[in-house]
Amino acid sequence: MLEKGYYNHLKTDPARHIRKIFIEESCKDLSYTREILARANNIAVEIIADRAIPQIDAGPYPRSLTKGKQHLLLCSNRGSFFKPCPGTREYCCCDYQVLNIGMNCPMDCVYCILQAYLNNPWISFFVNIDDLINELDLAFTHTNQFWRIGTGEFTDSLALDSLTCLSRILVEYMRDKRSAVLELKSKSVSIAHLENLDHGGRTIVAWSLNSTAIMQNEELKTASLEERLAAAVQCAKWGYRLAFHFDPIIYHPGWQEGYAATIQKLFDTVPAEKIVWISLGALRFLPSLRPTALTRFPNSQFFHEEFIMGLDGKCRYFRSLRVELYKHLLHHLRQRVHPATCLYFCMESEEIWEECGFAPGQAKRLPQALDEAVAFSL
Repeated sequence: MLEKGYYNHLKTDPARHIRKIFIEESCKDLSYTREILARANNIAVEIIADRAIPQIDAGPYPRSLTKGKQHLLLCSNRGSFFKPCPGTREYCCCDYQVLNIGMNCPMDCVYCILQAYLNNPWISFFVNIDDLINELDLAFTHTNQFWRIGTGEFTDSLALDSLTCLSRILVEYMRDKRSAVLELKSKSVSIAHLENLDHGGRTIVAWSLNSTAIMQNEELKTASLEERLAAAVQCAKWGYRLAFHFDPIIYHPGWQEGYAATIQKLFDTVPAEKIVWISLGALRFLPSLRPTALTRFPNSQFFHEEFIMGLDGKCRYFRSLRVELYKHLLHHLRQRVHPATCLYFCMESEEIWEECGFAPGQAKRLPQALDEAVAFSL
């Protein structure tokens, strides 16, 4: 059972923001859909035709994205569920594999890259779960490759879990897969369905962390730092290994003290030996994101800094500032991190790695280093 006083689950559950559920006609009789609706309590439900557009009075785009986050579409994924992370060859990639469970989430981060991708305002969640499992079965049958799989690329892994209970399905599926691990990455604390599972050590529960000022002002409807770390401690007690992601690192007034304080609280709270990896990535975004985000969040200031165009077509801080940010966080992390924990950059050049104190060639062997970190912690 969750420890007494651990957290008020209903208060911190992002799914509480859902006001209406739309269901594609072909999905309404699926057993998984019925299970979700059984957890939905008094949320309004409407059946719509397959591929139809949910009718939402949300106003003009992009302001419609705000109200759209209160609407959930249960639908089929008619494409692939499982594919490599869309990295770019110009920067060092970790060979992550993405399991696409849906699009968008009820939380609202000012910097969310999905705002530049979305052409609809609602949240989509894929309920053809048998097709997802069959695709994974086929993938595992035809390869001997070791995979690190994550569900947090196009949505938050756990934000809707109180409704979907997908974490339980995936954790139980992965428990005997010796050639892979699953990472569930979140800014929520919706971990109730992870309790009492035979996870076999094959699931890593991860949280994005930031300076408290960024978490409070730019990560709306998310759990606080204290709540995220308390959830991590609880998962560690249930036998899960942990990961943390300082991404995006954002330059803002008081950033040095803010990130140092977060790192100190992380290691004062969470057992360091339970952490498999910690990633760092400075703010980067498609040029189309800035006008969209500033229309929705006109009081946000960090988009007004100077940026250059990176080799991946994304706006990035100047190299000198990125190095300054990284060196500061690494200084504090290296004082407390467990020797077996893999520290790494997400989508940075070899030159940046070496300038920040990593050994020559270390960036190129990142996938191997992450796999070794998994193996060491088993």
